[in-house]
Amino acid sequence: MIASAPDGSTRKRNAPAAWRTWWSRPLGRILDHVTYRTAVYGKPGIPREGAVIFAANHLSYLDGPVMVGASPRYMHVLVRDTMFKGFLGWVLHASGQIPIDRAGDRAALQAAKAVLERGECIGILPEGTRGSGDAASVNSGVAWLALNSGAVVVPVAVLGTRVTGEHKDNIPPLRRKFSVTFGDPLRIERVPGLSGRASMDAAAEQIRAALARNVREAIEQTGQELPADDKVDND
Repeated sequence: MIASAPDGSTRKRNAPAAWRTWWSRPLGRILDHVTYRTAVYGKPGIPREGAVIFAANHLSYLDGPVMVGASPRYMHVLVRDTMFKGFLGWVLHASGQIPIDRAGDRAALQAAKAVLERGECIGILPEGTRGSGDAASVNSGVAWLALNSGAVVVPVAVLGTRVTGEHKDNIPPLRRKFSVTFGDPLRIERVPGLSGRASMDAAAEQIRAALARNVREAIEQTGQELPADDKVDND
């Protein structure tokens, strides 16, 4: 996969091999059900075959791993590139996660698209940064992937990984209760007559609205709330 870097040079990022995810989901399940107590809802509605983009809200560092452990499908998650350092970076690489520069990274999106074209799954946190988790906004990367791969989008509500009074960098205490709710699959299509940019914006809003609705419904179903304050620095 080729893309132009910000300095005009060419970067190449290959799609990670499918086998790399074979041990990340078992580790995610240990995190979900041994380290913490995670209730999972909506799994029967997830397509058993074919490409799927799992799009989750973003509260803390644990949202991606918790989603991986809760899902019945293996997935490669798009993870901020600055996390790929030291031992954690080795783990992320070895488990098939895809580094992405949030400032704009076509190479990462192309690698994710290649995964989807193999009929596999991608995980993404389209809010971009850890925040209140209400999906008030999403970035365009998830819309680009949906429009250019034909994959269905499954909104995912993760609750409990950060609560009121906790900073974004906090790791929750052991055995806290989490919940993961998979929403109805959503197929995104281009709107006839709209320009490429307008189609992208429309797709992003469609995904944002579905994710926000799933978060609200998950709160009603589980009784778990989003953080009432926003102890988040823009990083």
